[in-house]
Order: sequence, then structure tokens, then C-alpha cells
Amino acid sequence: MISLPPATGDHSTPALVRRVACFVYEGVLLFGIVMAAGIAYSLATDQRSALQGQLGLQLFVFAVFGLYFVWFWTRTGQTLAMQTWHIRLVQRDGKPVALARAVARYLVCWVWFLPWLAIAHVAGLRSNGAVFGLLCAGIALWALLSRLHPDRQFWHDALCGTRLITWRAKPKD
Repeated sequence: MISLPPATGDHSTPALVRRVACFVYEGVLLFGIVMAAGIAYSLATDQRSALQGQLGLQLFVFAVFGLYFVWFWTRTGQTLAMQTWHIRLVQRDGKPVALARAVARYLVCWVWFLPWLAIAHVAGLRSNGAVFGLLCAGIALWALLSRLHPDRQFWHDALCGTRLITWRAKPKD
């Protein structure tokens, strides 16, 4: 962990709309990471078709995403999108996030996607639109469940002992 610059603000829980906007922006940024990871994987494995080596590519992208999130969360508490939206991840006591906690949070964060993708699979949904709609509805439901938390935190943060706070670095003189 590195030492962080002094912060300004009240360190309150960011509004849900700001956290969701950050989530969407993170998805935009991750698109570029997926493209770079896909190129690296295909060059390293001599993959000639998207139908070949799908599981390996999925596992590689999963690992790359994990490195991205864990690295940022343990260094500054903020991914690139979180910096833009002035949101920071800290442990419940306000300290920087430790490596094991960051890894646990990354794994538990998949609750945003996996249950809905599993439902789509079991229901036999094949249309991209139907799967996307179900995924969006599930994400919206998961986000709205934070309204039931006493501090309005996401439930995966409560489980992992982390919290999202409003955080701005003090401007340099």
C-alpha cells in the first residue's frame, strides 16, 4: 500500500446514482482492457478463431480484470472511473484496502453478473437482447438493494468489510 494524499470532503457514502454512473463508466474503460487482453491472448496462444480457446480467453480476461481492480484498490483505493467520480474504496474502519480484502471483494463483486447470467442460461435465453435486458434488470435490483443497508453501501461491500466513500484529493498549492 502507498500513502495517500490528504483528502477533502465528508467521506460520506456517494449517492447511488453517482455509484451507478461510475459503474457504467468503468464498463466503458474495461472494454478497452478486454480488447487489449484479447489481442495479447490470441497472439500468445496463436488463436486463429474466436470459437477456439474460449474458456482460456475467459479465464485470462477474468485474471486481467482481477489484476486491474486489485492493483488500483490496494494502491490508491480508486480505479480510473472512481477517480473521475470522486469515489474511493476503503476498509470499514477507513483504512486503505489490504490485498486479501481486495481479492475477496473482486470475487464477490461478480454477484452483479453471475446470478443473472445463470438465470438466462437455465431459462434458455439465447437472444442477446433478452440476456442483456435480464442482466440490466438484475444489476438495477442489486444496486437498489443498497437502499436497505443502514449506510446505503452495496451488500458485497458489507460482506467484504469495505465501503465506498466520497473522496477528493486536496488541490496542490
